Amino acid sequence: MAFELTKKPKGAKLIEGFPGFGLVGSIASEYLLSHLDCEFIGKLHLEKLQPTVVIHEGKLVHPIGLYYNKKYNLLILHAITAGMGVEWKIAEELNTLGKELDIKEFISIEGVGSNSPEEEEPRTFFYTNNEKNKKTLEQSLPELKEGIVMGVTAALLTKTTIPVTAFFADTKSNLPDSKAAAKVIEILDKHLGLKIDTKPLLETAEKFEEKLKGMMQQTETAQQEVKDKSMSYVG
Repeated sequence: MAFELTKKPKGAKLIEGFPGFGLVGSIASEYLLSHLDCEFIGKLHLEKLQPTVVIHEGKLVHPIGLYYNKKYNLLILHAITAGMGVEWKIAEELNTLGKELDIKEFISIEGVGSNSPEEEEPRTFFYTNNEKNKKTLEQSLPELKEGIVMGVTAALLTKTTIPVTAFFADTKSNLPDSKAAAKVIEILDKHLGLKIDTKPLLETAEKFEEKLKGMMQQTETAQQEVKDKSMSYVG
């Protein structure tokens, strides 16, 4: 497993969005890709997972793709697979990539379970292992004091010496949550100074929600068909 790159921009910040709780990471990263001038520059193979890609609007969508925005010197890791079972390896590869490209900060996007009423706006939190970032962020956003972080973000926090900042948004269920993703986009906009127009944010995020839901369902169906065929051969 290793990143295959066509370009090697230096000194960028990297946003990673994996389809965790509420698909918040995938929805938010998809929104960024559509609103920023991003170029596909690489991919990461997951050798221990069933090889699956998605064809969307005539284009190939890699399970884990890396995109670059030159204007803001920003890398975006967009994933349609959670990488279950290989989270430690993904974190190792991200750490290696970070050293090779002199990445200044990893930014993780996560959804967290919430018991708050449906009509309430999703709350947002941050956690960072960088004291300078903490002092800046705590002026406008509450810090996550108690909680359990899982997946690639958890592995990355323990693997890398590069600063990691994670943004969390309340999600009401494990279903795709466009409202939570929209709140994270607003935070990223302020944190990185991206100047993204947030007026059509929720409407667009809901469209991405439906798109990603379909892509995820196609992926799960294809993987189940492979499993069924494999079992029939054994039987």
